[in-house]
Amino acid sequence: MQIDLTLPHAARHARHGGRRGPWLPLVSALMELAERKADLVRHSERSWASATFSGTRHEVVLSFAGGEAIAAGERFIEALPEHEFAIAGNLVADAAVIAAEHTALPEPRLEVTAELLLLEDEG
Repeated sequence: MQIDLTLPHAARHARHGGRRGPWLPLVSALMELAERKADLVRHSERSWASATFSGTRHEVVLSFAGGEAIAAGERFIEALPEHEFAIAGNLVADAAVIAAEHTALPEPRLEVTAELLLLEDEG
């Protein structure tokens, strides 16, 4: 499955006050961590703020189909919480797998849901 990650540019541009949001570099980094063996099923983003920080919370669902891809998915699950991301203008404060579902039919598949908290890095 090929996905054009540039489609929501206008909405992303408007939502971030004219600056490019972190979702595309984040999804690209996740796909790299997934060894390019996953399909992007869904991405959602919502603003997040505390008394001292602001940023975005992302939920990403990836699907790994077939034995080789599932093995990459298992490595992804293991690596994600400790992975050091390089997302310009953002720090990944938390990255966790919140769900993983294996199915056997019609073909072996692993669907992984990850949640990431990005904080705006103003430094």
